[in-house]
Amino acid sequence: MDYLPKPGLFSIIAGVACGVCLGWGVRARLFRPPKSKTSAVANEVGSEASIMGEGGEFKMVIAVRSDLKMGKGKVAAQCSHAAVSAYKQIQRRNPQLLRQWEYCGQPKVVVKAPDEETLLQLLNEAQLLGLAVSLIQDAGRTQIAPGSRTVLGIGPGPTEVVDKVSGHLKLY
Repeated sequence: MDYLPKPGLFSIIAGVACGVCLGWGVRARLFRPPKSKTSAVANEVGSEASIMGEGGEFKMVIAVRSDLKMGKGKVAAQCSHAAVSAYKQIQRRNPQLLRQWEYCGQPKVVVKAPDEETLLQLLNEAQLLGLAVSLIQDAGRTQIAPGSRTVLGIGPGPTEVVDKVSGHLKLY
């Protein structure tokens, strides 16, 4: 060992290098991201064959009642309530689906529902397909009567399934 100026320095460098390699190995085993399993999403939302499309695209749809004649700001606030409520719901119910929707860019589409009856029909259809839904009722402090059902958030969910519920509605 005459060729090494400080034998203690070599031991320290070797120990640090071994520690770094061991740390990477442990991190790779313990903290690797979960494998994408369509069955995990399907268990929460419905059967795998009917839920997962070939493209794996996801979206959220927000249906706004057009018969209430809400102002632009009111519509924006009600849509925001629906989006936040739907997000929180899917975060609890199915975090894997939420991650997939976020990976897709968090697409959101706003459509017109002509009346409350249509809104409730959409709610029932979405629930039957196992989609997350978020029905917003207004507090009645500004333009709308208290308790009015203003907006319905559908999803996020697989695009093919969400379109079965809301695909026939016109964009807002």
